[in-house]
Amino acid sequence: MNVALQPVSHELELTREFNAHRERVFAAWTDPEQAVRWWMPQEWTLVSCRMDLRPGGGWHRRMRGRDGSVVSKWGEYREIVSPMRLVFTYNTEFADGTVDAETLVTVAFEDLGGRTRLTLRHEAFGSEAASLSHAGGWTGALDSLVQLTSAAPQGL
Repeated sequence: MNVALQPVSHELELTREFNAHRERVFAAWTDPEQAVRWWMPQEWTLVSCRMDLRPGGGWHRRMRGRDGSVVSKWGEYREIVSPMRLVFTYNTEFADGTVDAETLVTVAFEDLGGRTRLTLRHEAFGSEAASLSHAGGWTGALDSLVQLTSAAPQGL
């Protein structure tokens, strides 16, 4: 009997509510000037952030850790439905040159009448350890995003 084994795919899902309009929260994900203020784990510094916001366009950011190491992250936008949904690939190159397998991120923005529920799903991790590591990074980044959007004017 031949048996094909399917690789285990680990994923994470995080949900946050923001005291900001959906358009405001979506803009923080799609404007590089805003992304540099929140899109990194706690205690990291964003060195650069570029975005070509269109299906097939890319994003790239470099972060520096407290120890001085630099990590690069990049991907391609697969779907952009303003202000409801973003889907993009996600790659990581660590300071030692190792590169994680590509994963997929889907971010949904639900309108709650002046507030926003964000659901982030990051999938196709090769290990539970990779999933847990990203959960910590995303949690810190989303904490910063909550602060950014609550401090911003509600014009958006």
